[in-house]
Amino acid sequence: MFHMFLFLKRFMAVVRRENIFKVTGIVFIVLILGSLGFTYFEPGLSFKDSIWWSIVTMTTVGYGDFYPTTTAGRMVGIGVMVLGIGFLGILTATIATIFIENRLLENKGMKSTDMKGHFVICGWNFRGKEVIEEFRNDHKSKDAPIVILAEIDEKPIDDPGIWFIKGEVNQETLKKANLEHASCIIVIADDKLDAYARDAKTILNTMAIKNYCPQVYVCVELMDYKNVEHCQMAGADEIIVAGELSTNLLVQASLDHGVTRVVSELVSNRFGMELYKIKVPKSLITKTFYEAMCQLKSEYGILCIAAEETANKKFLANPDNEYVLKETDNLFIISPERPRIS
Repeated sequence: MFHMFLFLKRFMAVVRRENIFKVTGIVFIVLILGSLGFTYFEPGLSFKDSIWWSIVTMTTVGYGDFYPTTTAGRMVGIGVMVLGIGFLGILTATIATIFIENRLLENKGMKSTDMKGHFVICGWNFRGKEVIEEFRNDHKSKDAPIVILAEIDEKPIDDPGIWFIKGEVNQETLKKANLEHASCIIVIADDKLDAYARDAKTILNTMAIKNYCPQVYVCVELMDYKNVEHCQMAGADEIIVAGELSTNLLVQASLDHGVTRVVSELVSNRFGMELYKIKVPKSLITKTFYEAMCQLKSEYGILCIAAEETANKKFLANPDNEYVLKETDNLFIISPERPRIS
């Protein structure tokens, strides 16, 4: 609604700037005077037919159902053609300019958005396209709107489901991105900076985001594990250390060959099995983890590997078989697609 209001406000501003009301008035006057002239000079022609004839002439359609037979009528027709076509062309070109300007402003990141339940990507680098591809390959986020907030010149991807806001992270740009109604925000490291400055900027952006909207869930990409504590103090909800993950995977690959292929498959939405988090289905509440694991595997072909106690914010990888699932718990599962289990 807010977005529509801004569009109408800008539309009216351009209308006043380009004198569209004056041009529209001239077109209307030409139409009426031309119709009156046709009615007066052409025998047997009604005013209704004259209006139709004037409109057909001004829009250059030219059906040929009416045409002037008198010299005076032809002179009126010439006037309608020259003035009507000219001013109508100015009117349509001006209106087209308004929509073109609106499109250019969107691509340049100058417009606000009023969307809700969207994902916000803060920052942009070569991994940004891969992040969006992952979103688009999960049915939970396949059609979800995405806002890119970054210090780049124009919208990096031509996708109608993506909105671009140009600028650094501050109160003004976060407001434009409608952050308070966002589902989640991802903070991507700035590759143009060195590792230390990159993490420093990421932490400052996280702090600005949490200060503006404390309730939004923020996932952060860091380069150095030493900065995790500072990022947690800034309010990050989830932190991914790119360097640490790659190092751990390299070591694990050397110890247990093929492990990285399994991990890569689980964390990608584009192929193979996926790793998901779901709420405990009603049918599994009060059952043990082992019973739930067996039931999910036998009925749905899903492998349950971990649980999460949301009340204590505690993650339990491969919990004891006798661990009893509660209504507030979440389960981490491996499945070919995001399951829908009641």
